[in-house]
Amino acid sequence: MIADLRNAALDRLAAADPGFIRLRLAGSAVLGIIVAILALQPLHYPLTTSLVAAIAAMMSAFTVNDPTSGGQAVTLGLGALVGACSITLASIGAAYPPLDSVIFVLLIFIAVYIQRFGPRGTALGSMTFFLFFFPMFLQAHLKQVPQLLIAMLIGIAANALVRFVLLRRNADSEFIRIRRAFRARVAAAVRATEAHITAAGGDRAERQIRTALARLHESVLLIEDNAPDVVDARKADQLRRRAIEVELAVQWLTITVQRTCSESLQAGVAQDLLARLAKFRSLMERDPRELPLISETGEYSRLLVEGSRIGATAKPGDGVRRAIAELAVADDRAQRAAADGPGVDFTLDENGTEDHEPTRAFAYDNQTRSAIQAVVGGGLAVLTGQLISHQRWYWAVLTVFVVFIGTSSAGARFVKGVRRTGGTMIGIVGGVVLALLVSGDTAAILALILVCVFGMVYMSRVSQFLMAFFVTSMLGLLYSLLGTFSIEVLWIRVAETAVGAASGLLAALVIVPVRTRSVMLEDIAVVLDELHEFLESAERLLSGRDNVNIIEMSRDLDRAVEQVRQTIEPLTHPINLRSARRDYGWHVLTTLEGIAFRARHVAARAQPGQLDGPVAERLDRFTGRILANVDVIGAAVRHPNTTPAGRLVRDDGTPVADRIDDAETRAVLSSLSHLDEGLIALGRVFAVDAASPGPQ
Repeated sequence: MIADLRNAALDRLAAADPGFIRLRLAGSAVLGIIVAILALQPLHYPLTTSLVAAIAAMMSAFTVNDPTSGGQAVTLGLGALVGACSITLASIGAAYPPLDSVIFVLLIFIAVYIQRFGPRGTALGSMTFFLFFFPMFLQAHLKQVPQLLIAMLIGIAANALVRFVLLRRNADSEFIRIRRAFRARVAAAVRATEAHITAAGGDRAERQIRTALARLHESVLLIEDNAPDVVDARKADQLRRRAIEVELAVQWLTITVQRTCSESLQAGVAQDLLARLAKFRSLMERDPRELPLISETGEYSRLLVEGSRIGATAKPGDGVRRAIAELAVADDRAQRAAADGPGVDFTLDENGTEDHEPTRAFAYDNQTRSAIQAVVGGGLAVLTGQLISHQRWYWAVLTVFVVFIGTSSAGARFVKGVRRTGGTMIGIVGGVVLALLVSGDTAAILALILVCVFGMVYMSRVSQFLMAFFVTSMLGLLYSLLGTFSIEVLWIRVAETAVGAASGLLAALVIVPVRTRSVMLEDIAVVLDELHEFLESAERLLSGRDNVNIIEMSRDLDRAVEQVRQTIEPLTHPINLRSARRDYGWHVLTTLEGIAFRARHVAARAQPGQLDGPVAERLDRFTGRILANVDVIGAAVRHPNTTPAGRLVRDDGTPVADRIDDAETRAVLSSLSHLDEGLIALGRVFAVDAASPGPQ
C-alpha cells in the first residue's frame, strides 16, 4: 500500500513538472542563496548586505533562461553589469529624493521595452528592476555601495556555481524524466476519459479532458525540444513522430469517448469500457526504461483483437474499443523508437543554425506601447502609493512592473493584477502566522524564507496567485528578521499592491490601449502564416518534389496556437462575466486547436512521394484551394473592419486520390479534408462566407 501511494505521488509529481525542470530551477535558487550567504560569512557583512547577495542569486536563477550554457553565461555577465548600475543608482536616488522615484519609473520603461529581445532581454530587464528595488526596500545608503556590489557579484557567482557545477543539467536524465512525465500524462488523459464516461459527460468532465490534453501536448513539445540533446538527428525526428502519433491517438480516444457519451449508454457497456480503459492504464510503464514493452503482454494482444472486431454491425462502445487499440499500437511504436539502440551524443550548435530576422532595437509597436503604458502606470503608482505610505510606495510601482511583464493586452494585465492582489491578500495570513510562530528564532526564520523562495520560484510558471502568496509570506518573515514586522505593514503591502494593479490597468486602458481582440487577431494572423507555410511544404513532400521536415513546421504551428491560447485567456477566464465573449473565445481557440490537431496528423504520417504521378496533380489543386482559403481568412483577420475581399471555396466532395489502398495515405488525405473544414468554421467566426461546392 505504501509503495503504491509513493508511486502514485511520484507519477503525479512527474506529470505536474515534466523533466523536473521547475524543481531544478527552484532548487538552484535556494542552493544559490545558501552558497552566497556562506561565502559572505568571512566578510562579516551586515544582514541587509547579505540579503542583496541572496536576492542576486535568486534573481539569477529565476530569470536567466537562455537555451544554451554559453548564452546563460553571457546573460549572467551582463546581469552583473546592469545590476551594478541599478544598485548604484538606487543608492544615489535614496540620497536625493525624489530622484529615486523618477529613476524607478524610467527603469520600468527600459525593463518592459527590452522584452522584445527575447529571454535575455526579459532577464536583464527583470534584474535591472529588482536590483534597484531591493536596495530601496533595505534602505541602502551611498557608503554601502561597495559592499552591496561585492555582495551582488557573489550572489551571481553563487548561481553560476550552482547552475554549471552543483546542479548542472543532465540532458539524458532529464529526457528520461520528460518521457516518464509524457506517459503519466497519457495515463491522466485516459483517466479523464474514464471520468467522462462515469459522469456521462458534463462541463466538468469536458474541462478535465481539455486540461489533460493541454498538459500532454506540453510534454510532447518538451520531447521535441530535448530529443536532439541526447540522440542523433535521425532518431530525434523518429521520436518526435512517434510522440505525436501517441498524442493523436489520445486525442482520437477522447473524441470517440465524447461522441459515444453523447447518447445514453447501457450500464453494462459503460462498465466494460471503464474496465478496458483501466486495464490499459495498468499496462503503461511508470518508467520508460523498464521492460517488457506493452506489446509483450497478453492483454495487449486481446486489446488489438477486440479492437479490430468492428464491422458493418458495430456494437455500442466499439468505437472506443478500437480507439484504445490504436492508442496501444501508437504507444508500443513510441516505446520501441525510444528503446531502439543507444543514442549517440549530439550537441546542438550553440551559435544556432537557423536564420532569424534581427529584432529592431527601436520600433513603435505593441511592446513600445506597453512600455509607455508602464511608465504612466508607474507614475500613477508613485503618486497614489505615497498617499498610502511615504516609506513603502515602491510596492505599488513593483506591482505595475510585474503586471506588465509577460503580458500584451489590457485584459491580460487585468487578470494578472487580480491574481496578484488575491494572492497577496491570502499571503498576509501566511506571513502573519509564520512570523508569529518563529518570532525571535533566526534559524527558523531563515529556513522558512528559503521554503518561501522555493515555492515562489517553483510556482512562478504555473500560478501568479500562488507566487504572490509565497512572496507576501516571505516578506512577513523578512520584516520579522529585520525587526520591523507588524500586521499594519503587511496591510500596507496589500493596499500598495491593489493601487499598483489599478494604476497599471488604468494606464493600459487609457494610454494608447492595446485591446485583447487586436492582439488576438495579430496572433491568429501568425497562426495562418505558419499554416500556409506548413501546407505548401506538405504538398511538396507528398508529391515528392521536395524532402522537407514538416514535423518542425507543425511544431511552429502548435507554438503559434499556444500563443493565441495565452492571449485569449482574458476572454475565456471565469472573471469575464460576459458569457457571450467567453463562448466566442472558446470557439476561436477550439477551432484553431482542431486545425493544429489535423496538421499534426498530416505531419506524423506524411512521407516523401506518398502521392506522386497523376494523383499529385489533383493534390496540387486540392491544397491550392485550401491555401487560397487560408489567404482569404488571413485578409479578413488583418482587416477586421472591412468587407471580406473574397469567399471561401468548399470541397466539392470529390476524392483527391481514387483507389488508394494504403491506410496511412488515406489518413493523410482525411486529415487534410478535416483541416479544410476547420478553416471553413474559422471563416464563419470572421464573417467570411463559403462559396457553393464547385469542380476542382
